[in-house]
Amino acid sequence: MQFFDTHAHIGLIYEDPIEQQRVIFQAKLKNVTRIVSINNSLHDFKKVYENLKSLQNVYHAVGVAPVEVASPGKNWAKTIEESLSLPRVVAVGETGLDYYKQFGDKRTQIEIFITQLDLAQKYNLPVIIHNRNAGKDIFDILKERIPSKGAILHCYGEDGAYARKCLEAGLDVYFSFAGNLTYKNAKNLHETVLNVPVERMLIETESPFMIPAQVRDKKRTMPAYLPYTAQFLAEMLDMPLEDLSTQLWKNSCKVFNLPE
Repeated sequence: MQFFDTHAHIGLIYEDPIEQQRVIFQAKLKNVTRIVSINNSLHDFKKVYENLKSLQNVYHAVGVAPVEVASPGKNWAKTIEESLSLPRVVAVGETGLDYYKQFGDKRTQIEIFITQLDLAQKYNLPVIIHNRNAGKDIFDILKERIPSKGAILHCYGEDGAYARKCLEAGLDVYFSFAGNLTYKNAKNLHETVLNVPVERMLIETESPFMIPAQVRDKKRTMPAYLPYTAQFLAEMLDMPLEDLSTQLWKNSCKVFNLPE
């Protein structure tokens, strides 16, 4: 049995390269054998990439998140394009829209989001999408600009109706669930799980955030905690954990175009 953490901010767990590699080793001990490292900011992508580039089981995504839209850097699109040529970079992101904290202005957020969708299309990669209080705009934009390799709605936070709407519209999207799936009050997520095909599900830690309920006493989430979310999801689906892990592995490899 093996697990694939599709979204972990390794650089936010620890800055120290040795500690970052220790995080990966600890995850492997818990059968988390592949991880996609998400840059905290475009400015520190290369630093984290260099720290982890010797680890063959760590993959990378690169992009400008909503938190960065006010100061993404002068040549941010060029920086992303150059980074997409590096080994084991498998996605554009995370990108998206966040109207909760209103990072920058809405127009700038949308422009930067659309540019990254176009980059994902140009380089034949999936896009990893952050959505907070911006579901309608993200849906409308994806209807027109979703990359041919699809999109991951990471740390999914909408409800089952939104998920069904995406699928009924023919959008090639995956729904990625983080540790907050295990919270008792996450009714919208529980509803979603029961309303989308398991073939469209992924799991992630969103490290160092979204600590699973089973380890809420910890200071930060680690990729090693991913099996807690998997176990909860398996129980919700009334599915053997081993069968679920196999399906989630297939889904993850498919969306990131990796061998199983």
